[in-house]
Amino acid sequence: MMAFEECFMVQVQNLSKSYGGQTLLENVSFQVNARERLGLVGRNGYGKTTLLRILTGVEEPDTGTVTFPRDYRVGWLDQHLRFTQPSAVEEACLGLRPEHKDDKWRAEKMLAGLGFTVDDMKKRPSEFSGGYQVRIQLAKCLAGEPDMLLLDEPTNYLDIVSIRWLIRFLNAWKGELILVTHDRAFMDSVSTHTMVIHRRKVRKIAGGTEKLYEQILQEEEVYEKTRQNDEKRRKEIETFITRFRAKARLGGLVQSRVKLLEKQTQNAALEKLPELEFQFTALPFATRRMLETENLRFRYPDGPFLIDGLIFAVEKTDRIAVIGKNGKGKSTLLRLLAGELEPVEGTVKPHPQVKTGMFGQTNIERLHPLNTVEEELCLASPDDKPRARAIAGALLFEGDLMQKKVSVLSGGEKSRVMLGKLLLSPSHLIMLDEPTNHLDMESCDSLIAALDRFDGAVIVATHNEMLLHALANRIVVLDRGKVTVFEGTYEEFLEQVGWEGEEEEKTEAKKAEEGPIVNKKDLRRARSEILARKQKETKHLEIRMKQIEAEITSRETEHRAAQDGIVEASSTGDGKRIAEFSKSFHRLTGEIEAFYTELETVTREFEAIAAKYEKELAGLE
Repeated sequence: MMAFEECFMVQVQNLSKSYGGQTLLENVSFQVNARERLGLVGRNGYGKTTLLRILTGVEEPDTGTVTFPRDYRVGWLDQHLRFTQPSAVEEACLGLRPEHKDDKWRAEKMLAGLGFTVDDMKKRPSEFSGGYQVRIQLAKCLAGEPDMLLLDEPTNYLDIVSIRWLIRFLNAWKGELILVTHDRAFMDSVSTHTMVIHRRKVRKIAGGTEKLYEQILQEEEVYEKTRQNDEKRRKEIETFITRFRAKARLGGLVQSRVKLLEKQTQNAALEKLPELEFQFTALPFATRRMLETENLRFRYPDGPFLIDGLIFAVEKTDRIAVIGKNGKGKSTLLRLLAGELEPVEGTVKPHPQVKTGMFGQTNIERLHPLNTVEEELCLASPDDKPRARAIAGALLFEGDLMQKKVSVLSGGEKSRVMLGKLLLSPSHLIMLDEPTNHLDMESCDSLIAALDRFDGAVIVATHNEMLLHALANRIVVLDRGKVTVFEGTYEEFLEQVGWEGEEEEKTEAKKAEEGPIVNKKDLRRARSEILARKQKETKHLEIRMKQIEAEITSRETEHRAAQDGIVEASSTGDGKRIAEFSKSFHRLTGEIEAFYTELETVTREFEAIAAKYEKELAGLE
């Protein structure tokens, strides 16, 4: 008898599915074992959602079978919103199991975790924004405590706080999971295994997305090199046969090669997959400061102040992230900075010469539905239509796809058109509002790389924590009912400040038997002040340590090259080159030792300061 851990919960065998002559899945087989959480990846349009719909029974495969254990329940996050109940909590209760139909608290728990207040739960589902309506669907799905969850892009309309809650929920949940998401950090946080739909087949491994993609890349490189070697060998055999076929004395050799050629398998070259590659164009900017705000205040009529007294400046190398819960003013702030909204009080002062590029939901809505992709991009570059067409190709709108009307584009395709218009408009400052929504994982990676290379300033509002970790060096935080500027990375923000409410979800330490009860709010404030002083005093040391480490890495690479050069020159007896490489080798050895000495000195200084502040922090406990 198999151990429980080895029992499969879902078994898919020889599954195929086509639409209109296009094959998405071809003889796909895999299984999901007990307690596995499977991240499903693949490019947009490759069949991820189709596979989930087949697993739920919404669609039938052309061929193949899907097998579940008896009485196995599958929970599906349905993106089609259909509400029938008068309140959010009653709608969520529809997902409860029959034996739990009176346990309203189960639905309330899910809604609370997804950001609903007690008053919110009493409201009609139709009163909520689209994002919160999706949360009601998610709560309904989770409340049923299914054996397996199928989640298709669950983070698209969730803010960071809700995403972080969902990560904790899924990591504690004991059932099986198949997850589709463009958010690599979210997937890697909850998945035990990763499966890719690639070239109409599936590949599943234990581990995260990076391991899977590295393995596929290595295997395809080996395949292609082997194919090229086989092809070269095949041509050599064919040349021999052609050359010596007429020579009777070599007839035996010719026939043996003919038989060898017949036995040799001829592998087809791998189909070249489209890659989303682009680069934002930065205009040169002479001065340091691009934009600044002074006592910026804004609210919509009859509403609370979303932005209240914001003072900050944008400099030309900044990578600023705007973070916060949905509805707290992230998009509003970007529109204020871009000049699309007027502040109630205070000012936004851009440099007179600064040119800003904006990507946001309001911009996507301005795409003309009757325009083709090509026509829409040419509007951004009327004097350089060839470049507009080249950008269209780089964004995967090649050939006839360039003539698709905006009205028939998917959300991801419209996002790519807006990115194209931004690429065609050189700028000093780029502002982006949730740019990763509707993009697949590969497209998100390309976007992050392009923003990292951009030689200007970037302000991005996002809930994608991978983007935040990769780019942000300053953060505008909309949390705890106010807007603040945090000078540091997202990792430092989580360590020093964190999100409101998360600490209450963690297990509290037992109360001390003696001593006064410390006010948690005051304790957090004191801790934050100490950490801020530590950061201010050590920041220059951290920067110098990173610089030294980079210098060491660079010189060690040169050092190895010089050493290899000496070996190579020695094998040929080239005395002149030996002398040149030896000179470089000894110079680099001295430089590396000097950098290591400096690194040791700077590290000791940093650790001494850090120890002082750690002692001060310990005194708060």
